[in-house]
Formats: sequence, C-alpha cells, structure tokens
Amino acid sequence: MEQKRDQKEIGTGRSLPQNRRLQFKLCGRALQSPINQQAGFTLIEIMVVITILAILSVLVVPKLVGRTDEARRVAAKVQIKNVEEALQMYKLDNGVYPSTEQGLDALVHLPTVGEVPKNWREGGYLPKVPNDPWGNPFVYVSPGTHGDFDLASYGADGEGGGEGKSADIESWNLE
Repeated sequence: MEQKRDQKEIGTGRSLPQNRRLQFKLCGRALQSPINQQAGFTLIEIMVVITILAILSVLVVPKLVGRTDEARRVAAKVQIKNVEEALQMYKLDNGVYPSTEQGLDALVHLPTVGEVPKNWREGGYLPKVPNDPWGNPFVYVSPGTHGDFDLASYGADGEGGGEGKSADIESWNLE
C-alpha cells in the first residue's frame, strides 16, 4: 500500500521527504536507493579518462597536423577544375573565352568591357567569383601562354613561384 502511495506522490509532482527511501523493481527484486545519496566520478575514473584522451591525442594529432596545407592544395585544384568547367560553358555559349580584361567576373556578371557576349547565360556560370583556399584571387589570363587561357593559384604566399605550400597550382599543370 505504501509503495502505491509513493508512486502516486511521485506522479503528482509532490516532493518526498529527504530521508524517505524509494523502491525500484528490477527483475522482480526491489532495490532501495536513498534520495539524498550523491552520485559522481571517483578520482581514479577521471584519471583513466584523461589518460585515454592523452593517448588518443598523441596518436591522432600528429596525423592531422600538417595536412591542412595539403587539403588546401587539393581544394585549390578542385576549384580550378570547377572554374575551367564554367569557362568551357561560357565558350560553348559565346564562342570565345572571357578576355583577361573581363576576367573571371564575366562568369558571374555580364561583361561590359571588351567583346560583349551575345549569348551570355542568364544567372551566369558561377554563383560568385571564387578565391583560392588562402583567400587570394585566382590569376586568369586569356589568351594564355599554355593554352586558350591560363588559370592559377599562387599558393600560400600569394606570389608567383615558390616551393612546398607556397608552390603555384596551375590549370595546365594539374596532377
């Protein structure tokens, strides 16, 4: 009878006295737990978790550090491929690539300088003129020295030439 009353009091939202014990049924056995007992982690448990986190960081962090430059180089190559595709669509519609003077902005906005295209696609060929992963504008030259156009990112330093993370990424030299 008392157990039903305790359940009724719990269901109604009324608080029970601090010293009263609740009974829980688990697999037919009653478990008693004092309400005022505090639960927490022991110092040993906390130290074990910290040790596991330290071991994981020692193993994982060195593999991730230094890969950001490689990821940026890959992202720049992907962006160059996307811009090249937009340039190809521009040429299919208009017969020529945008001039150096018109730049990559001709893929977003109807050019007003140079040879104004007659069949420019409403809405453009790209949603916006992208910057390379380092935040620098891509270098576009048309006609290019390596083909109909040259498209490049100057890498981390933003200047032509360089080695390693500062090496240029060029449309005519993608791996």
